[in-house]
Amino acid sequence: MNRIGLVGLGYLGKIHLKILLEDDAWQLAGVYDINKRLCLELADQYQIKAFDSYAEMLEHCDAIDIVTPSNTHFEIAEKAIIHGKHVFIEKPVTSDVKDAKTLRDLATEASVCVQVGHVERFNPAFIAALPYLSNPKYIEIHRLAQYNPRGTDVSVVLDLMSHDLDLILNIVHANVKKIQAIGSRVISQSADLVNARIEFDNGCVANITTNRIALKNVRKFRVFTDKYLVSINLLDKSTYIVKNSGRRQ
Repeated sequence: MNRIGLVGLGYLGKIHLKILLEDDAWQLAGVYDINKRLCLELADQYQIKAFDSYAEMLEHCDAIDIVTPSNTHFEIAEKAIIHGKHVFIEKPVTSDVKDAKTLRDLATEASVCVQVGHVERFNPAFIAALPYLSNPKYIEIHRLAQYNPRGTDVSVVLDLMSHDLDLILNIVHANVKKIQAIGSRVISQSADLVNARIEFDNGCVANITTNRIALKNVRKFRVFTDKYLVSINLLDKSTYIVKNSGRRQ
């Protein structure tokens, strides 16, 4: 049975902790956070081990679950991979493309698995729509979120749009030809709203609007193909499919 160590016990870290404790497919070896008091409190609450250091955790785990601020992902993941540990990293994988490529190369060399938390690909609404998404011609995406200071250490592209970029690359099997984008910094120190237009060399175009200072939450993903209009609501997990005849399924 794989022994998993959880690094980071903030908002998302607590969610990961509960999920890790609910499944018998693995063993939670323990937790670590730089906030020693929080780490000990949660360890006592759930009757699990609190490691004194990340180095100690690496000695007792087969895999590491990284749920820390984005700018710490690379250093934590690098150490885990070098020690031969499998890694799960909350998105974004890193805040720098060069660092992400380095982790990829290290993982290949060490023959370990690295998975990034792009959870929308497992959204049942998206999964249900997949059979109707072949050869997309145009994709229109709106992801709006009410302001939350969590995640504002990086741009909204890495914080939220990364989910939709992952979905696009799951259904568009072509190389990117051109990218145009515009963004605005309103509250945080990086872009809070961004619109991007991506053109692929097979003719497909994706238009993405992402906003983390909206009045309400919206996660809509629309795909137009030769045969269907597919409208996916990732928030309420519903999918509507309209054939070219105009009949809704």
